[in-house]
Amino acid sequence: MNGTVLIVVTHLLGSGHLVRAAHLARALARGGFTVTLASGGMPLRPMEGEPFAFVQLPPVRTEGVDFRNLLDEEGQPARPERMAARIAALEKLATGLRPDVVVTEHFPFGRRQLAEEFLATIAAVRAANPAALVLASVRDVLVTPKPARIAEAQDRLARLFDAVLVHGEADFLPLDRSWPVDAALAAKLLYTGYLADGAGVACHGPHPEETSLRFAPQDEGSGRAGEIVVSGGASAAALPLFQLALEAARLGPAGRRWRILVGRGVAEEAFRQLAAAAPGHAVVERARPDFQALLAGCALSISQAGYNTVLDLVAARHPAIVVPFEAGAETEQAVRAEALERAGLAACLRLSGPQPLTAAALWRAAVARIGQSVPAGGPRPDDGGRAVAAVKLLLADGVDRSRP
Repeated sequence: MNGTVLIVVTHLLGSGHLVRAAHLARALARGGFTVTLASGGMPLRPMEGEPFAFVQLPPVRTEGVDFRNLLDEEGQPARPERMAARIAALEKLATGLRPDVVVTEHFPFGRRQLAEEFLATIAAVRAANPAALVLASVRDVLVTPKPARIAEAQDRLARLFDAVLVHGEADFLPLDRSWPVDAALAAKLLYTGYLADGAGVACHGPHPEETSLRFAPQDEGSGRAGEIVVSGGASAAALPLFQLALEAARLGPAGRRWRILVGRGVAEEAFRQLAAAAPGHAVVERARPDFQALLAGCALSISQAGYNTVLDLVAARHPAIVVPFEAGAETEQAVRAEALERAGLAACLRLSGPQPLTAAALWRAAVARIGQSVPAGGPRPDDGGRAVAAVKLLLADGVDRSRP
């Protein structure tokens, strides 16, 4: 074995942070590490059969993009007792595991509202094992906060963290497109490639009944080739896109089927309303575990531009339209969508701005995009091998972990 790793993650809106953390946990386990993944978001599915230990903290979530107010499972404000229990559980884990490596997903670049528990975890790890490696794990694009919060994050990175695993490619979408990178931070950045599971593709919106965050594509049979597949990840953030897609479907011929894949984060009533509004040549169903197989046979994908979705689109190499999620001043998906458009991998359309997207414009864009060739290039999925190699190298180098 190469040591013990503790990964701490809390997903709040969708499931992307947990999916990425699970990819990293599997890769580290394959690399010989003993891994524990502690998740503080809403449970997605049972985690038996994984090569890592899984610990579910008392969960918290948010309503939409209101990240300031944390809620419990019932939608009530998370009480101080719950937050204290989360910290106590993480401190107990850190003390018992004495990990050689602790990884904080998204913190300190984000999750400021959970800073107390991340900082408590790092302190407990350092108390149990002063030589422990402290790493941040982030996606390719970040939401740039106010200058004061950037300064706070940069200070924590300088004092507490040995390195930052950036799950992206510097030559496709460098971190400084979305976050100011000074010389001190640049020295800590380690690009790992786009993190995906073993086959080189990401997972997207599986059923909660699945026993893992992975899934295997299923044989689609006949009759589904040439569909327009509309997806929006696991959360309810794509509801406006789904509604617009159904309006666009009504403008097109009945011979072209539309398939709307609705994440489990969309309430049952909203799901029923979408299904009731669908024309005869549109299918509205919950997100499926064979999403990649659907993409492989589609004529066109219409989706948001989340991290895992983009990896699925690039792997499929089919025509695509991306409509980035931008509510609540979110900028992450727009930056990624624009990079895809520059590379010729997708057309980028916007729901907001001077000329908000209409159903007619979406239909015209779909007609124009279907049949177009998709160039090579773009994000290169990695099964975690580069991330594991980086962690092993840091441990072998015995970096100076003395901090002010």
